[in-house]
Amino acid sequence: MVINKWAAFGIGVAAGIAAVAIVRSPAFHKACASVVGTGLRLKDDAVAFAESVKEDAQDIVAEAKYNNENAKKA
Repeated sequence: MVINKWAAFGIGVAAGIAAVAIVRSPAFHKACASVVGTGLRLKDDAVAFAESVKEDAQDIVAEAKYNNENAKKA
């Protein structure tokens, strides 16, 4: 049992060292920057789409109010 615990500890330490080496590599930083940049572009596109839909809805409401006011006058 003791040997298995020490083996698991050693594997954990080795995995930690490997993870640190990967995280510090320039390729990892470049990949992360690319993923974050893509996410930001998607967010901007979603915000622009939502704004467009909101403007269209506001135009429809304004047109409906205008039509209702003209119907009351007629």
